[in-house]
Amino acid sequence: MLQPPENKNATPPASNPNTYTPVKTSSAPMEQATIGRSLVIKGDISGAESLFVDGRIEGTVNIPENRVTVGRNGVVTADVNAREVVIMGKVHGNIICSDRLDIRSEGSVTGDVVVQRISVEDGAILKGSVQVQAASEQKHKQNQNQQQRQESKPNGDASKAATATAGA
Repeated sequence: MLQPPENKNATPPASNPNTYTPVKTSSAPMEQATIGRSLVIKGDISGAESLFVDGRIEGTVNIPENRVTVGRNGVVTADVNAREVVIMGKVHGNIICSDRLDIRSEGSVTGDVVVQRISVEDGAILKGSVQVQAASEQKHKQNQNQQQRQESKPNGDASKAATATAGA
């Protein structure tokens, strides 16, 4: 059969006016570091981006402004300090969250928890004490801890100045 010739000036048929088209928002991609399944890290971890752990960590994890996620294969033997912690694996250590702790059904925590909000799914394991605090109390304690850390660190500039004066 013959088809009518295409008219390049013709407008396309109107789409259904009841169709919802979501607005696309552009946001910066969230940066997240990943510790893979076969990795074992012994020591202190700190940073300014989210962390996903599917391997093993022994030591401390200090990510105060972001999220720490322990994957199903993750085993963390460390104290964890983060804004938000999601646990699907195993954590042996104390957890301090400035916002929220989420222990999923496959997850287990053995240690004391200080948190503002907590969620424990059916099947999850939590062995230790839980202390729920208001946000203002946690910020006050974090400020005290930071001051104590700063006071215990030797002041590098002062020791350099003393060395320079002694050598003169």
